[in-house]
Amino acid sequence: MSDDAPSNSGFAFRSQVRAGGERVLAFLTREYQHSDGATWAARLAAGEVEVRGVPARGDEVLRAGDVVVWHRPPWREEAAPLDYAVLLEDDALVAVSKPSGLPTLPGAGFLTHTLLTQVRLRYPGASPLHRLGRGTSGAVLFARTGAAGAALSRAWREHEVGKVYRALGTGVPQWDTLDIRTPIGPVPHPRLGTVFAASPGGKPSRSVATVRERRAGQTLFDVAIHTGRPHQIRIHLAAAGHPLVGDPLYGPGGLPLAGLPGLPGDLGYLLHAWTLHFTHPVTGQAVRVEAPPPDALRPAGDR
Repeated sequence: MSDDAPSNSGFAFRSQVRAGGERVLAFLTREYQHSDGATWAARLAAGEVEVRGVPARGDEVLRAGDVVVWHRPPWREEAAPLDYAVLLEDDALVAVSKPSGLPTLPGAGFLTHTLLTQVRLRYPGASPLHRLGRGTSGAVLFARTGAAGAALSRAWREHEVGKVYRALGTGVPQWDTLDIRTPIGPVPHPRLGTVFAASPGGKPSRSVATVRERRAGQTLFDVAIHTGRPHQIRIHLAAAGHPLVGDPLYGPGGLPLAGLPGLPGDLGYLLHAWTLHFTHPVTGQAVRVEAPPPDALRPAGDR
């Protein structure tokens, strides 16, 4: 494939209209804020937008319940590592180790360059039971049947799935184990409007961080998470005074960095989903899935 060849076959983005009275162009500009009105006008002129089964001009008045479809033409996605390792496989489940840099799900310009697409090439119909941030590596569990998916989704909701991550933080704490309960919720971000971060009015959140190895100005942590808030470990370690090494978004206190912080999907930090513990939905046996960490996240004696 040449460097500028499309990496997918295009995609139809669908949005349902909740309240009528708005014109198509205004709706698209508000619904998809990554593009301005002039860009949407050009897409409408190219016939990429459909309403009620016919191409839209842009001046049509939408009705509640209408579905606006943007047929995005094939595009060249940003490069991402597409290889993954299989950690566990049976008729009900598959667990894989995701590389850092590969998004779990489509979004933000990624479609085929995602873990979901790559796993489904080998395991059609597999559905992820959770997601990792683009820069986070490690174990991701997929269900291969509806029954397995329902059972494990219920176990996840009831906090019956154990999750331990490995992270490299800045600084060296005096403590060996810390129970972090900083609430997490939306806070202002200069580029996104809001982003999840430490917030007194946020949702209850809990992580337990344990020092695995102290290094020169850095600390290797094992972090068990008991809730599943967005970017929880990055926020909680930063709130505890130990932001992840290289994190472009979160600084001390668990808030976005001052000035112009990065975006949640930016890379540079070191965080790895190390182990998953759960009861197998078919056999009832205890399962432990382990994704070997990269060398930078291994204690000196394990390298």
